[in-house]
Amino acid sequence: MESSRQQSRKALGLESVQWLSGVLAGALFWILLYSNLEWFAALSLQFAGMTRTNRFGEALYFFIYEVPKVLLLLTAVVFLMGVVHTFISAERTRALLSGRRTGVGNVMAACLGIVTPFCSCSAVPLFIGFLQAGVPLGVTFSFLIAAPMINEVALALLFGMFGWKVALLYSGMGLAVAIIAGVVIGKLRMERYLEEWVQKLQERTISPEVEGEMMSLPLRIQEGIRHVREIVGKVWLYIVIGVGLGAGIHGYVPENFMASLMGNSVWWSVPVAVLIGVPMYSNAAGILPVVQALLGKGAALGTVMAFMMSVIALSAPEMIILRKVLKPQLIAVFAGVVAAGIMLVGFVFNLLL
Repeated sequence: MESSRQQSRKALGLESVQWLSGVLAGALFWILLYSNLEWFAALSLQFAGMTRTNRFGEALYFFIYEVPKVLLLLTAVVFLMGVVHTFISAERTRALLSGRRTGVGNVMAACLGIVTPFCSCSAVPLFIGFLQAGVPLGVTFSFLIAAPMINEVALALLFGMFGWKVALLYSGMGLAVAIIAGVVIGKLRMERYLEEWVQKLQERTISPEVEGEMMSLPLRIQEGIRHVREIVGKVWLYIVIGVGLGAGIHGYVPENFMASLMGNSVWWSVPVAVLIGVPMYSNAAGILPVVQALLGKGAALGTVMAFMMSVIALSAPEMIILRKVLKPQLIAVFAGVVAAGIMLVGFVFNLLL
């Protein structure tokens, strides 16, 4: 009897080593792919006989680079959250990030967003991972807003271009928008407007016989792989379509026309700037040269800030990807709340600077 148990333990130990080795090999392969995406995109463009000197070439490069980047991020995040889910229940995660006071979890999530230098589409995988782990809806939105809107690249460039006061005001206002918007969305109790497959994902629990320490390492890894198959399998097409739209409009920014609309002499310049920014797609580093060009043409700083924040926090490609996860009503509330916050930032900038 004892010998049989020892043999079972040895077999389980060997199986665990094999699965762990497979995960490590997969992680190394993931790192290899992710670290060479720029090289792959450039090589693909060269193979097609094109360069980035024209708009179509730049758009194609953008698409080839962004699609695998977002898919790789989504795969890694979903796998890790699937494994973590076997150790920590969704209820514990909700309790951790909900906070005892209203807004504490939103502050934590928004601060996490600041230190993750993702564009809006790249932030979606972590957003999905948080939902998967049972993090409250409003808290996940605080992260989704803060991650693209406030990052070290934007802050460093703003500091170099306009000084510390502008950089500090931008980061403070952006953080406030992320926290307040998340709190508002959380208060509205809109979980019913998550797509049904996401609601089922949040409700799923691990059966008692395999929960906690009783669950073997191979089973935990298999749980992570199962999550990848289910979630990435449902979302990948929306990612391709969303990034494709972003690539199609990337670089097509009519600066002279926009500068004529972004003066500070009329109140409607700020909402118009937000409406112009939503269909576009870029990260903070990519849009700042456009911001500098618009300011050089006489556009108002607050109006241009509102434009920049709408581009990086409310992009149309992001909405397309989110549509697979959220119902239209929730997307509309998210866009409306964030747009209102961004317009407030624009008005404050124009008033104070």
